[in-house]
Amino acid sequence: MSQFDVTVIGSGPGGYVAAIRCAQLGFKTAIIEKYSTLGGTCLNVGCIPSKALLASSHHYEELQHFADHGIEVAGDVKINLQKMIERKQTVVDQTCSGVKFLMDKNKIEVFEGVGSFESATSIKITKNDGTSNVIESKHTIIATGSKPSSLPFITIDKERVITSTEALKLPEVPKHLVIIGGGVIGIELGQVYLRLGAQVSVVEYMDRIIPGMDGALSKELTKVLKKQGMKFYTSHKVKEVTRNGNAVTVKADDAKGKELVLEGDYCLVAVGRRPFTEGLQAEKAGVQVSERGQVVVNDHLQTTAANIYAIGDVVRGAMLAHKAEEEGVMVAEYLAGQKPHIDYNLIPGVVYTWPEVAAVGKTEEQLKADGVAYKAGNFPFRALGRARAGGDIDGFVKILADAKTDEVLGVHMIGARCADLIAEAVTAMEFRASAEDISRMSHAHPTFAEAVKEAALAATDNRPLHL
Repeated sequence: MSQFDVTVIGSGPGGYVAAIRCAQLGFKTAIIEKYSTLGGTCLNVGCIPSKALLASSHHYEELQHFADHGIEVAGDVKINLQKMIERKQTVVDQTCSGVKFLMDKNKIEVFEGVGSFESATSIKITKNDGTSNVIESKHTIIATGSKPSSLPFITIDKERVITSTEALKLPEVPKHLVIIGGGVIGIELGQVYLRLGAQVSVVEYMDRIIPGMDGALSKELTKVLKKQGMKFYTSHKVKEVTRNGNAVTVKADDAKGKELVLEGDYCLVAVGRRPFTEGLQAEKAGVQVSERGQVVVNDHLQTTAANIYAIGDVVRGAMLAHKAEEEGVMVAEYLAGQKPHIDYNLIPGVVYTWPEVAAVGKTEEQLKADGVAYKAGNFPFRALGRARAGGDIDGFVKILADAKTDEVLGVHMIGARCADLIAEAVTAMEFRASAEDISRMSHAHPTFAEAVKEAALAATDNRPLHL
């Protein structure tokens, strides 16, 4: 029977990063993955493939505006969706192969099959052909991730009524894509097909899209996407989804009970994700799972079984790949006797639409609810020379700082390159910078990053230089 110091169940960003860090720290490490490729949801049917399609569709959209730059495209520009999907899969395959390389490089033993507990130290691995074997592990890290959620009355047929997984490989561009859920997944995939020519309608239960982010970001993204042609039905509760041949009907009621009926050829159900623990047999190891399906953990991500830990989507907190990675590293270092720490307030969130949306720290709504005295500084991208030169003038940067100490409490931005720009805000807040600290840092000109400096100037004493 093979014996290991640490075994990781699940090879998504949290799992494989945890395994790498464990190996770096000298632990004999194994990783168990039920699918034939490593990388979990993120690499196979989540972050990576969706960004590949967003990039391809963005290139197509940009072609429509080449004439503005004095570039004339001869002939009609056509979409080859199959080629686009094939390229997406190539990106996925290359990325997953990269994870396999990292496993080999770090001498991590990879087991293919479903991992389930026989006891707190014994893990059974059941292969696809039904055969199984058992390994012993001193410590185990549960990193089994999440699966798409649905609504009880919706039948996901994976053909016309689909989840994000099927939306990444549609055989055609929808004529009318109805999306249930105005969160990150729905909005990103909605923009992909909107760019390719689909009519896109978003039905959201809350009163705004991306409801977990600052209200100003939601308002601006709604305005921009409406301008691009996306339709929104917020404050609507979906009550029925039916399919008749190639037609899908979605019925919903607004806040006053008025019925909305939308007819489409595809319906994407994007109402969030749920923790995935099926087949884990956590109870055999003494691991408690909550009513919501989350593995119960303490501040060290330790489960109710002292030698077993859990990270990522399967535990409390935001379902983000980079959050899972940080947790994987934290558990590995904790097992090595170190004293790692994660400030969950400084885990950034990003929406990879164009314009991109990114945020870290407290929202304005949260500060108001907590009774925190704050000041805000805003700066629009359209006031930047670099933004005008590139034609990306939508959006703004907003910095929230403590009214007395000037410490930055939150940064919220929407615009070009914001997915990368947010790292500056995370760095500043990690070292408890003030708005004035950021305003006095030199930012290269012309860049999009200048908007961060200008917003800091606006927050410091309302003196942006270019507005």
